Amino acid sequence: MGSSFGDLFRVSTFGESHGGGVGVIVEGCPPRLNLDLDAVQAELDRRRPGQSHITTPRKEADRVEVLSGLMDDTTLGTPIAMLVRNKDQRPGDYTQMAVAFRPSHADATYQAKYGIQARSGGGRASARETIGRVAAGAIAKQLLRKASGTEVLAWVKRIHSLEASIDPASVTAEAIESNIVRCPDPVVAEQMIERIESIGREGDSCGGVIECVVRHPAIGLGMPVFDKLEADLAKAVMSLPATKGFEIGSGFDGTLLRGSEHNDAFLPSEDGRLRTATNNSGGIQGGISNGEPIVLRVAFKPTATIRKEQQTVDSDGNATTLAAKGRHDPCVLPRAVPMVEAMVALVLADHLLKQQGQCSLW
Repeated sequence: MGSSFGDLFRVSTFGESHGGGVGVIVEGCPPRLNLDLDAVQAELDRRRPGQSHITTPRKEADRVEVLSGLMDDTTLGTPIAMLVRNKDQRPGDYTQMAVAFRPSHADATYQAKYGIQARSGGGRASARETIGRVAAGAIAKQLLRKASGTEVLAWVKRIHSLEASIDPASVTAEAIESNIVRCPDPVVAEQMIERIESIGREGDSCGGVIECVVRHPAIGLGMPVFDKLEADLAKAVMSLPATKGFEIGSGFDGTLLRGSEHNDAFLPSEDGRLRTATNNSGGIQGGISNGEPIVLRVAFKPTATIRKEQQTVDSDGNATTLAAKGRHDPCVLPRAVPMVEAMVALVLADHLLKQQGQCSLW
């Protein structure tokens, strides 16, 4: 329970941060999809630790092993199992955390719920669990690209108080990957890197906002009432570690507008496809995609595990202090970019299969 996501395109992740490995089982991927395994590995490389001096120094190659579901790199329509083995484990770094709960981390709530927890590295609460999501999302991306030419791109929009003004219509993958913070604005990116370095030197951490655009989404994705596309997108990205907020289209800024200002006027179309003059709806109206780009944003809190000494309690409720050891990101956002893309792609792939089953008979 709690480790599976999706209905028709369904993923189940497994493993703990300092266990033998982590991975995913993907069910429902259609057969005869020619899978580019190098592209899957490339997504994991974007997520892996130790990729730059502003991320955790934990050294993991995160090489993916595909255990089932493929023949000659072509999907069979059967479950696809993928595994990444943990190599650089240091459970000794977490000895103190075994008796002192990390403030704002999952230690205390996992202990209260289960009466036991994998304390080394946070277990299932660690961002290392997202390896399975990113691997599965890489498959979903390839499915979406083949089925409808859909592209999913995310980038860092804000770090702490530094915010970049990015046009979702013009951002490119090359611009996103041109710097270690994954912000397409090179000037603001340098400022973001300096801010992360400065806060990290103090033993502290910072958060920010990731923005994501879906180009050329299929029209008609999403179900009325409880399974609206934006509702499933919100659940997907909010299931990622450290997330604290979600908005789509105009988001909270839209509350400052009048209806006459916010409404997306329809434009004439020769091919009968829906076209709008603006996109305050963020590509989704009535819970269903209208074909315009889907634009969303996700807020990430500062990393909970920090080197600064903090007041806390032990498992018996006694007051104590904690200055965390171990290797932790001073800011999770650069590595969270592929995680956001993966969860968005998983939702779209699941809804695409639902749409095919419901509306392709006539």
